[in-house]
Amino acid sequence: MSDQIAVGGPSPAAPDGGHRTRRGLPRWLRRDPWRSSWVLEAITWGYFGWSLIPIVIAILISFNGGRSLSSQQGFSLQYWYGAPGGDPQGSLFTDPNLHTALLQSLRLAFLAVIVAVPLGVGFAVGLDRWRGRAPSTANFVMLLSFVMPEIIIAVALFLVFSYALKFVLLGTSAEVLGLVTVMIPYAVIVVRARLLSIGREYEEAAMDLGASPTQAIGRVLLPLLYPAIAASIALVFAATVDDFVTVNYLSGPAASEPLSVKIYNGVRNLPSPELNAAATFMMVSSTVIVVCGFLAYQHLARKRGERFGAAGLADQI
Repeated sequence: MSDQIAVGGPSPAAPDGGHRTRRGLPRWLRRDPWRSSWVLEAITWGYFGWSLIPIVIAILISFNGGRSLSSQQGFSLQYWYGAPGGDPQGSLFTDPNLHTALLQSLRLAFLAVIVAVPLGVGFAVGLDRWRGRAPSTANFVMLLSFVMPEIIIAVALFLVFSYALKFVLLGTSAEVLGLVTVMIPYAVIVVRARLLSIGREYEEAAMDLGASPTQAIGRVLLPLLYPAIAASIALVFAATVDDFVTVNYLSGPAASEPLSVKIYNGVRNLPSPELNAAATFMMVSSTVIVVCGFLAYQHLARKRGERFGAAGLADQI
């Protein structure tokens, strides 16, 4: 019959000249929008530019030869160590206020590491080896303090030290206690991740060979935790140097204000290039500590024949 189409014959042509697929959609609608890497590359480079360009500008201003915050007027170290414009208090290392704040930031970072990391390691081992409702509750409280906004913890500690524990004066003591409270979960999370990857086989083997539980932990488990401990030290130190919220609420006299608080107060009143130098120092010091922690982790992991590198460190964190 003339109105019948032979089996196997050509299919009717599409109304648009064959530019439609079998499902009736234009081909440009069915093409994968992520088929080419240039989209992801553009997003990645755009993110890096958006994040790093302001930092680069702030660093360049700290080496500015003039007082301008918007244009580069030569290269100079006067805002790091010198007397710009004849003012001996206009540079980071000669201004008594900034110099005191710098030492206070480093002091708080070292104290936080010395206190928070050992407590975090012990807390992580206890949570991993302890069974029952009590460790579950402690783990929940630890995670709650980790995800809770830092300003809530800072205000709560300020009220506690101001009205309940009045023997803890606002200043260095209160700042150290506050920073330790905030930083312990960082160490716990990193060390617990390491413990989960290790398992209990090494401790059990040591005890089968005659070691006591204390010896198994001290001589077998702790050496295996050295990479995670190194990562925790770097993480806690960098986070403490950059911390602002907790130390802002718990600082007392001007001598107890760290560099982050000085920068904040100075920018609100009268921004100046020496504040950019102070911010650059904070960024560089944090970066150096993180790099040192990564190198220590890399050395310890290589020494034990484990996988090392950025991916291995990320597994611990």
